[in-house]
Amino acid sequence: MSTEISQGVITTPPPSSMPHKERYFDRINENDPDYIRERNMSPDLRQDFNMMEQRKRVTQILQSPAFREDLESLIQEQMKKGNNPTGLLALQQIADYIMASSFAGFSSSPLSSGLITPINDLPGIDTTTFGKGEKLIRCKLASLYRLTDLFGWAHLANSYITVRVSKEQDHILIIPDGLSFSEASASNLVKVNIIGDVVDQGSTNLRIDTAGFSPHAAIYSMRPDVRCVIHIHTPATAAVSSMKCGILPISQEALILGDVAYYDYHGSLDDQEEKIDLQKVLGPSCKVLILRNHGVVALGETLEEAFHYIYNVQLACEIQVHALAAGGVDNLLILDLQKYKPFTHQVAAAAGLSMGSQFKWKVGELEFEALMRMLDNLGYRTGYAYRQPLVREKPRHKSDVEIPATVTAFSFDDDSIPISPLKFLAQKQQREKTRWLNSPNTYLKVDVPEESRNGETSPRTKTTWIKAEDSSKISGGTPIKIEDPNQFVPLNTNPSDVLQKRNKIREQNRYDLKTAGPQSQLLAGIVVDKKPTPMQFEEDEHTPPAPPNPFSHLTEKELEEYKQTIERKQQGTEA
Repeated sequence: MSTEISQGVITTPPPSSMPHKERYFDRINENDPDYIRERNMSPDLRQDFNMMEQRKRVTQILQSPAFREDLESLIQEQMKKGNNPTGLLALQQIADYIMASSFAGFSSSPLSSGLITPINDLPGIDTTTFGKGEKLIRCKLASLYRLTDLFGWAHLANSYITVRVSKEQDHILIIPDGLSFSEASASNLVKVNIIGDVVDQGSTNLRIDTAGFSPHAAIYSMRPDVRCVIHIHTPATAAVSSMKCGILPISQEALILGDVAYYDYHGSLDDQEEKIDLQKVLGPSCKVLILRNHGVVALGETLEEAFHYIYNVQLACEIQVHALAAGGVDNLLILDLQKYKPFTHQVAAAAGLSMGSQFKWKVGELEFEALMRMLDNLGYRTGYAYRQPLVREKPRHKSDVEIPATVTAFSFDDDSIPISPLKFLAQKQQREKTRWLNSPNTYLKVDVPEESRNGETSPRTKTTWIKAEDSSKISGGTPIKIEDPNQFVPLNTNPSDVLQKRNKIREQNRYDLKTAGPQSQLLAGIVVDKKPTPMQFEEDEHTPPAPPNPFSHLTEKELEEYKQTIERKQQGTEA
């Protein structure tokens, strides 16, 4: 029995000719801290870390510019092959997913659980017929449709928002009939003329609602100043439009609306008499129109202004409906329109002021830009051109020196090219001069007496530079900040004379003319007392030494005799 067992067991080592296979434990170090930490980690935690690493790599690939460029090139190639190929639709969905998921850190819209259709979908279609201004207007109008849907104002029947693209040709943009407001994008908007004929079909095959477009066309033909018309009939606005009292001035939102027009709308404006009646009701400056039993219409010179008025009229109608639920009109406190009219105009026009910024905002622009940021943060890709950045830059008090110069006069020496000794000496002198000029030390120019060869003090002086220990002692005065560029211009001076003088000074700088400059009128009457300075002799190495004084060895008596002799000679000459 034991013999059979011993025959089945191989006790000899494998032959040396077989190649040695590297094992997993041969590649790792058991004393490595990372290996010990990973070995002691629980399996679930290790699996979570592996999944995080994989997701991180996938996210980096999807958000890389190279992958996006390759995907866009594939989309362009697929577009050339056919109108709507299956591969193009799949690639377009992938591109939309990548762009929608690129807004990290922001939650998705609570009203949509799937992918968000981008508003600015113009890069994927042929936009050669669209100008830059029309592209921006298309993105704004599609964004306004999305806002109306998010606010719950959307209505599937005869509720539209239109924008006039150009006043010269009277082209108007409108969403086609059959699309909901949540599906609006820049490409599927239809461009029509004032009579409803289609100029540009957009990216869909749907037509427009002529009955819903007729009030908009009538308003555009009557009011050339209007660029945007918004028509909604929410429960609150429809309820107020059916009241005989209309919009009551019981809130600030109702006062902001200004003059409100009322018109009995019967479903169409095909009759010429109805258009004339509507024109009389609107007037030249009315911005809010109540269609009896048919909602409200807001007008605006810009799309932002029209949204400003439709937002306030919606709030005013909601406030009025809730207030009337507590009692009748007799139980409400009605405000005097004439009394508060100046204040309401100031509130409405406050958005047109600069408000301490460098931009002048029109009515509703500041609030509309905030809503566009909200949509972009949610992943809608509005394509809106922002005027004001969200984060304010810190003031730079030393902006002229905190950013280094992009151009320098120095260059790296190439050792391979030999340099002549004269050129090397000139470069060395230039470097020494630059180092001395850029030195942070302060030097003072002084005149010191020159010592003669025999050790005595000479009347000559020489100029030398000494290092100043305290720069404040050398300063000639207190620096004053010049805030007004015309500080040294005399009062009541003609601006044209100042401009000519400035151009003359610039001309001198151009031709490198060194002058004392214009004389200050403020300092003209000031008398400056200058202390007499001792006579200074210019130093010249080649000047021979001065001859000795011949009268240095004479006594006082000999000098007097010499003076009398000179006087007698002068008197004899005169005689």
